[in-house]
Amino acid sequence: MTAPDAHAARIRVLIADDQELVRYGLRLVLEAEDDIRVVGEASDGASAVDAAIALGPDVILMDVRMPGKDGIEATRDLTARLQRTRVLVLTTYDLDEFAFGALQAGAAGFLLKNTRPAELVAAIRTVATGDAVVAPRITSKLIEVALPYLAPRTHQVQDDTLSVLTDRERDVFVHIGRGLTNAEIAKAMHLSESTIKAHFGRILVKLGLPHRVQAVILAYELGVVGPTG
Repeated sequence: MTAPDAHAARIRVLIADDQELVRYGLRLVLEAEDDIRVVGEASDGASAVDAAIALGPDVILMDVRMPGKDGIEATRDLTARLQRTRVLVLTTYDLDEFAFGALQAGAAGFLLKNTRPAELVAAIRTVATGDAVVAPRITSKLIEVALPYLAPRTHQVQDDTLSVLTDRERDVFVHIGRGLTNAEIAKAMHLSESTIKAHFGRILVKLGLPHRVQAVILAYELGVVGPTG
C-alpha cells in the first residue's frame, strides 16, 4: 500500500517580497511548521503573478511596495484569476494607504512585517480556511483613514445592492460595517452567535463578497456607515 503524501494536507504558501533577506526569514519561520509548505518565492509583483498561476498556492504572502508591478496590482490580478488563492498583505506601516489599497483589491488579510512568528503562522492558517485576519476594528480604522480613496456609490446603487438582503441581514451588515465581531453583533441584536454567523454567511454569498474585510469596505462605499459608524 502506498503511504499517504506527507505534503497533501499542508498549506501551500508563496512568498512575494523584493528583499531576499525577508523572504529567507519568512521561509525559515514557515518551514518549521508541519502543516505549512513554502512552494515558491517571487521578488516583484509580476513574478508573483506568474508563480501563483503556475503553482496555485493556497496563500500568498504579498509585500505591498515592490518594483514594477506592486503588491496592489498583483493582488488585484490574482484575486480575479485565482479565486481559491488567498492574499495576505505584509507592510511596514499599520496605516499604509498602499496596504489599504491591497485590501480593497481583494486581499484577505493585513499584517505588519514585525508581526510575531506565531501570529504570522496563525494568520496563514486562518486565511487558508477562507476567513480574514484583519480584526474588524482595525479594518474600520484603516478604512476611515483611507475614506478619500473610496469611490462612493449612488443611492440607487445602494438600494439595488442591498435589495437582495432581508431586513435582518441589512441590520447585520450595518453592524459588520461598524466593526463589530459576530459575538458583539449577537449581543446587540439579542440573537445567538451561531445565528449571526449564519446571517453573515448568507450576506457574503448574496453580495458576492469573499470575506469580512470586503464586507466592511462595501458598507463604507455604500454609505451605510461612515467615520462615526
